[in-house]
Amino acid sequence: MMLLDTNVLIYASDERSALCKWARRTIADSVAGEGAALNAVSLAELCVGDAEPESVADRIRSWGVEVLDIPVAAAEVAARAYIAYRHRRKADSDKDSPPMPLPDFFIGAHAQIMGWTLATADEDRYKAYFPKIQLKTP
Repeated sequence: MMLLDTNVLIYASDERSALCKWARRTIADSVAGEGAALNAVSLAELCVGDAEPESVADRIRSWGVEVLDIPVAAAEVAARAYIAYRHRRKADSDKDSPPMPLPDFFIGAHAQIMGWTLATADEDRYKAYFPKIQLKTP
């Protein structure tokens, strides 16, 4: 299974994006091969930016992409990675970060505990905080 980061779906939906072809090819190859999925966090992010949020999940499913819940086991992994991020950000810039984990940490943790490849255009954060996961990047 290939877990899709939110940005992959955003790029695939935007023909003006320089990453549109990469995103569409990544989705199509995954659907035809090992399968493609996004989780509830990515779905929520996509719904926020959509004029018809109630139809987003059905549109995604029509591409052959599964929409999955996040396993409970991902919570601890996401929390540990986010704590490391907060400490590093404070040390590097003396800036605080939100007290709650950012969406990318739930997405990365989901991919890690399932042993799935994560398709993303946000390579740096995932490499830094989820070095165990395999990434598919542009």
